[in-house]
Formats: sequence, structure tokens, C-alpha cells
Amino acid sequence: MSIAQPIGFEPNPVFDVRVNPHADVLDRVERTLDVVLDRASVVYGIYGATEGFRTTGGTWVRVERRGRLRINSAVWVGLEAAATIRGVKKPEWFQGATWVDHDRDVVWRADEVELVTSPIVATSEEAGALPDSWWTSLRESLDALGAHTTERVGMSQKHLTHRITEVFGDVDTHVDEWATAHTDVHWGNLTTDGHLLDWEDWGAGPRGLDASCLWQASLPNRAVADRVRREFADDMTTRSGKLAQLLQCANAVRVAARRGESTPLSEAAQAAADDLLVELRST
Repeated sequence: MSIAQPIGFEPNPVFDVRVNPHADVLDRVERTLDVVLDRASVVYGIYGATEGFRTTGGTWVRVERRGRLRINSAVWVGLEAAATIRGVKKPEWFQGATWVDHDRDVVWRADEVELVTSPIVATSEEAGALPDSWWTSLRESLDALGAHTTERVGMSQKHLTHRITEVFGDVDTHVDEWATAHTDVHWGNLTTDGHLLDWEDWGAGPRGLDASCLWQASLPNRAVADRVRREFADDMTTRSGKLAQLLQCANAVRVAARRGESTPLSEAAQAAADDLLVELRST
């Protein structure tokens, strides 16, 4: 029996959990973590590398595969390492397991975390209806995260400089303030009750990086983008905050250039970048 795939579906050439049989892997997850997966509840990642399941114990298990020679150690343990952070509204991490699968030439990782049932915010339009208390909660979470000490690197000076100068040319990109950041704060990673999801890539970054990520995701919706800037003005008006915003603008403009056509996001990003460049070059 063949399974119809959605339009635009492209199987991953390594090992795609969406199409390749791996019941033995899930059996091992259940034995190792002492859980029972609700296999009908599966949610797949868009690249066929991850899948998630509810458990009968009321938790969530995330399963990921990576090529045996393509393990990024920081990302691989990001979810587990985030368990040390306090004061941030995020799913609690309970336990994890990792093993090598020689037959498939991949490595598996399974993590059991708190089940978050609130829906994601998803779009800037939905964000416009969020109450003031939601914004207060997010500010408190990002403040606590920023104060957390870590040796992890979420965004390096080298990457920021390369990306900004690649798109906008000669700019002084020296970052003078650093703080711990989630690095991928957008409406798909925020829930309506304030949880911040997906902790694989967190680490030190320019002060204001997380607020700038959320601002960039909101650019097509001027009212919400302005709200982000107001809520996080203390970070975003700093030199590092302006560079973090310029980085996000560079990312949006670069994507549009590679596609060969502008988008509402890239047009708004270019307009914002023009103002940021004037401010940065005048100081």
C-alpha cells in the first residue's frame, strides 16, 4: 500500500523518518526511557530528521536522527543543556538517550520533555491579539535567559560580520555587548501561554538578538513589529541591538536575492536596514 505524500514533499536522502521503517527505533525509545509512545500522535519535522510523540504518561518525546559523521555537539545536547536555565518559561526536560545505529549509519537521540498543549502563536496577525500579560511574561523570560551564564555560542561575531557585510557592504560590525540568547525566537516557537520552544541552538549572542529575531518575523505587520520594538527597547536601541536587527534584515534580503524576487518581508527589511545603516554609521 503506497502512502500519498503532500505536494512539495521531498524524502531526505539520508534516512527519512517520515517514510523509512524504524519501528525498532521506537521500541528502543520506549524501553530506554520507560515510556509508551502514542504512535498515532506523531508529528514530523519538515526535513524528515525529527518526529515527536505524546506518551501515555502525559509527556512528549522528541526523536531525532543525524548522520553518524554530522553530529554538531552543541546542537545535539541543546535541549538537555537548557534544563539548567532558570526563570524562563519553557518545556521542562526530563531525560534523554543517545545511541549509534550502525545498520542505518546514523545516530539517534530521544528526549522526554514536558507536554505543552497550548497552541503556537504562529503568525504576527495572531500576535496582535495577545494580552499585555503575555508580553510581560516573554520579557521576563528573555531577561532571565540573557542573564544566564553559558559557554555555548549561539551567534558568533564572525558569522554576524560575514552576513552583514555580504549584503550591506562596509559596516563596523563590532558587537560591544553579549548576552545568552535562544537565537530562534519567532511566532512558530512561541505558544499562546508564553512557552518558548525549540532549544537546540541557544547560546551567547549580541544583546538584543532574540528581540530582533521576533521583530524581523513581524516586519510585514507594522503594528506588531512596532510593539516588539517598544517592549524590548532597552535591548534594541543599543549598538548591539541595532547590529542584531541589521543581521536579521540581511538574512531576509539575502533569501529574497537568492530566490530572484523580493517579498513583503525583504522589502520591509531593506527599508528598516536603510535606517539602521544611517544610525550605525553616524556613531
